[in-house]
Amino acid sequence: MKILFLVVGKTVDKRLTSLINEYAERVKHYIPFDIEVIPELKNTKALTAEQQKDKEGDLLQKQLRDGDYIVLLDEGGKEFRSVEFAAYLEKKQSQVARRLVFIVGGPYGFSPTLYKLAREKVSLSKMTFSHQMVRLFFVEQLYRAMTILRGEPYHHE
Repeated sequence: MKILFLVVGKTVDKRLTSLINEYAERVKHYIPFDIEVIPELKNTKALTAEQQKDKEGDLLQKQLRDGDYIVLLDEGGKEFRSVEFAAYLEKKQSQVARRLVFIVGGPYGFSPTLYKLAREKVSLSKMTFSHQMVRLFFVEQLYRAMTILRGEPYHHE
């Protein structure tokens, strides 16, 4: 199984980019992992929120393949403690044949089409975070989960 992390728009803060890349490289020591960035839409002032979600949804869908297990990072999704998230990933490793795809949408969320394609929704918190910060939090939690599954000392109960 490979994990793909799909995000809309590049991370603009160089400090965040550095940390995201550091954790992504750490994750790759445990499992095949990639981050794909979908370009932000241009000239969005003329678009409604729904139109923007639809256009972003179309761009995100182009990155998906048959057999992908799609999980949306969504405020209405299931919340996990870190140990529970590790167990969730361990279970997915035996259930998902090809790619486990986690997606962060644009500023207005996801298109109805993406909600239909998704198998699950996961929430990192009840709080709202910037799309830039969510990337770092998710990749760090992915790394933490891998160390938990290996019994390594990164995570403390």
